[in-house]
Amino acid sequence: MLWWALAVAALVAVPIASVAVHLLAGQGGDTWSHLAETVLAGYIGNTLRLCAGVALGTVLVGTGAAWLVTMHDFPGRRLFEWALVLPLAVPAYVMAYTYTDLLQFVGPVQSWLRAATGWQAGEYWFPDVRTVGGAVLMFVCVLYPYVYLLARAAFLERAAGVLEAGRSLGLGPWSNFLRVSLPLARPAIAAGAALALMETLADYGAVSYFGVHTFTTGIYRAWFSLGDRVAASQLAATLLGFVALVLWLEYMARGRARFHNTGRRAAPVAQRLQGARAWAASLACLLPLLLGFLLPGGVLLHMALTSGDAQFGARFVELARNSFVLAALTAACAVLLAVLLAYAGRLSAHPLLRLANGTVNLGYAVPGSVIAVGVLVPLGWLDNRLAHAISAATGANPGLLLTGGIAALVYAYLVRFQAVSLRTVQASLGKVTPNMDEAARSLGQSQLGVLRRVHLPLLRGSLLTAALLVFVDVMKELPATLVMRPFNFDTLATQAYTLAADERLAEASTAALAIVAVGVLPLIMLSRQIRQGSTYCQPARS
Repeated sequence: MLWWALAVAALVAVPIASVAVHLLAGQGGDTWSHLAETVLAGYIGNTLRLCAGVALGTVLVGTGAAWLVTMHDFPGRRLFEWALVLPLAVPAYVMAYTYTDLLQFVGPVQSWLRAATGWQAGEYWFPDVRTVGGAVLMFVCVLYPYVYLLARAAFLERAAGVLEAGRSLGLGPWSNFLRVSLPLARPAIAAGAALALMETLADYGAVSYFGVHTFTTGIYRAWFSLGDRVAASQLAATLLGFVALVLWLEYMARGRARFHNTGRRAAPVAQRLQGARAWAASLACLLPLLLGFLLPGGVLLHMALTSGDAQFGARFVELARNSFVLAALTAACAVLLAVLLAYAGRLSAHPLLRLANGTVNLGYAVPGSVIAVGVLVPLGWLDNRLAHAISAATGANPGLLLTGGIAALVYAYLVRFQAVSLRTVQASLGKVTPNMDEAARSLGQSQLGVLRRVHLPLLRGSLLTAALLVFVDVMKELPATLVMRPFNFDTLATQAYTLAADERLAEASTAALAIVAVGVLPLIMLSRQIRQGSTYCQPARS
């Protein structure tokens, strides 16, 4: 299995290497010079502002919500424990569409404001959501669950004795949080913020719709508007440098610090809040849930029921079918490859296997637009060579065999999301004791027999979880789909983006609502699994 695992890692590394080669080649021509002189500084500035705002916002909201539901008891706490992850089901570009419709001049908020006050156009100031600040708010609303999930897990895993030791030293609740719990959870918070930043760097739909020019929009423009693949590759390589910087900062945030529980694990005793403090905690948890899920979901549902897509019939079925086929095919392939990689790593501790798994995990940190460029350049070259060879041998023109269908698109999805399924399978496989392998081998089972008869039945739940996660990610993916989809092949994501870009927000609501609905069920299942598998706090009576 070693060579199969190395082959999978090599396929994942091809798009990244393809982008890097164009950067080192230094051949951007007039297009690259034009971009560098006119818009490159804007790309860098907007990207830095987005990253700074999203990092600060997600850390504050995610860590604060995790601390409240872990260490305190207040009305609605049990509901917020799992509901606070639901904004992950809403893609950032869907959030941008709904809030634009809600807050624009002819939208319900400003219309109500003018009716209530008698003001006319130009007589009052109202914030414009289609700005860098508006984009930061959208990203924070949908990405804070990354920090929330990891910070909450870190708070739950710390021994209650550590907090009790802080109290015995005279630390109050805030001092205990700032000087004990927060440093212990710092690696998890940094990892969650890094995930949020990578999603921000990968986004195309929200920033494009808001008119915020970033590297992702620049890549799309260079590829389709200017027709320069080399310039698109060099922009992609620069964006990849931003991703590497985010990963390095996350590593430096962890530093050499290592935190371990030295005593028996026990859940911290939650403090029961009463009166105004209890309702303030409920409101603090309700606000991100309201802004990130309930409000946009309600707006989408209202628009879908009152207006919706005029092509809801056969056209919508076709879009849903395309999305489901891509997502299901990618999920199945991702799970199969994850089992191969994880089981190969279990059988051998060869350094090349660790390198292979690390290469696969790197794919999730690469934006979809970068992967699309990295896939199309080598596959386009190979496609042309194959077509030329077949035409010379048979006299018939076979067309584009790889990039003319969905094969290249599924390949790009696998490069982007294979790490999601691999980490899930690895975590579950690591819980199976090696004694079971040895017992099965002593009964005459081969390595494949052990996998088929022992591990796969035990991993059934984790394999389903991995498949669901990849399925939802593919349903939401927009940049790679826009760049690589075959001619006249649309999905729910591309349909929502196209209609919204044409200012047909009500029609875009049907496809957008379908994407959100598909993502809700897996998130609820995951939240319940986390709840059942974690040690939860018991409220303390005061």
